[in-house]
Amino acid sequence: MEKIKVMLKNRCLTVASSIALLTIITGCAATESPQLASPSPVAESNPSPVKPSQPLIVSVKNPETPTNTKIQQYLNGLTAQGFAKENQGVWMQSGNTLLANHQGTVPLSAASLTKVATSLVVLQEFGPEHQFVTLIGTTGKIENGVLKGDLIVQGSADPLFIWEEAIALGNALNQKGIKRVAGNLIIVDNFYMNFELNPLKSGDLLQQGLNSEIWPSEAVAQYQTLPPNTPKPQITIEGTVKVLPAPPNDVQPLVKHYSLPLAELIKKMNQYSNNLMADMLADTVGGAKTVAQKAAAATGVPPAEIQLVNGSGLSEENLISPRAACALFIALERYLEPYSMTVADVLTVVGKDKGILSERPLPKLAVVKSGTLDNVSALGGALPTQKQETVWFVIMNRGENVETFRTQQEVLLKSFLNEWGSVQVSPPELTPNPARNSKVSRSEIVN
Repeated sequence: MEKIKVMLKNRCLTVASSIALLTIITGCAATESPQLASPSPVAESNPSPVKPSQPLIVSVKNPETPTNTKIQQYLNGLTAQGFAKENQGVWMQSGNTLLANHQGTVPLSAASLTKVATSLVVLQEFGPEHQFVTLIGTTGKIENGVLKGDLIVQGSADPLFIWEEAIALGNALNQKGIKRVAGNLIIVDNFYMNFELNPLKSGDLLQQGLNSEIWPSEAVAQYQTLPPNTPKPQITIEGTVKVLPAPPNDVQPLVKHYSLPLAELIKKMNQYSNNLMADMLADTVGGAKTVAQKAAAATGVPPAEIQLVNGSGLSEENLISPRAACALFIALERYLEPYSMTVADVLTVVGKDKGILSERPLPKLAVVKSGTLDNVSALGGALPTQKQETVWFVIMNRGENVETFRTQQEVLLKSFLNEWGSVQVSPPELTPNPARNSKVSRSEIVN
């Protein structure tokens, strides 16, 4: 079983800060102001989501092109190594021109290419500026630095609430005049911390994060990545952590914490192929079946070509055809265009973005997503070239040697670049919007 462990970095409260020195399992490894009582699932400034225009469905007839011939040679090479052709899938197109097709309409194990479907559907649902709001309130009053009541935390499924957010939240509560909570820490609704799905455990982690005197080593390490002179929060909670199905009726708001905008959350998820984030986000729109249905509708492919059991790809039962996977990338591109964004704002740009693809010798400036299971290796995205302009491609392999598949994918793409010519600068349709660099998470004191 392949488990890729990475340090999630590049998370920011300010432009200068980097965070999340948490070791998390990523990639597709085979295992199994609003009232506090009613948080809005959508940030107040969020525009109505723009629906993507349907990607052009080019003819599936096997093209008589040099590209398709090269793909057949590539497949013959895999066959010679003992890999069955029926376990491989390829789809390549440039604009309305189909360049190559092998089993393009056959649903195959997609691994983390599933996250592209999740990305598209969640963006459609909420819009790229959506922020998940965590509301903090109390049932008591603040007297001489003591909160005489419970501290209530009401989540809204923020998938990237980590040590840095807890530190910021603790500092905001200190600014509010709270140094000690005489009551309990109450967790309500979907509050996750450090990718922990158990609300009680998330509450325990938050209690530690709010009080620098009891920080574990991971929190100390994270604090050291923050800007100099960042205060260390000191919130002592005398009671225990409890989980309630609903908040009390008499809760008064104290602080609202806003996550990074959704587009930036999705970028982090895809860079590090974070399975837990993907499943959390899929759940916000109704789960895997909803993602599959809406992804098929957005791309115009038959529903049978997108069959999902989760939002992350962490199962060989997640099936997407190469054609459908390619259409997902194109639909994502078209969805983002009205927002002055491109797929480079939500996917990895090779040679520029850190993440699980940093060590792979893939073509520079390609915008890609990979997927890996024990016996599956998938790769897809956009390849900028001189002669063919942007080539959208998906390669899906299944067999017992994932490393061989990866190597052959890299060799194949480089051979196409030798033929079509590489670019030195990303074309506009594959260039990220620099304004997104200023997007931040924040804590807001409620007066």
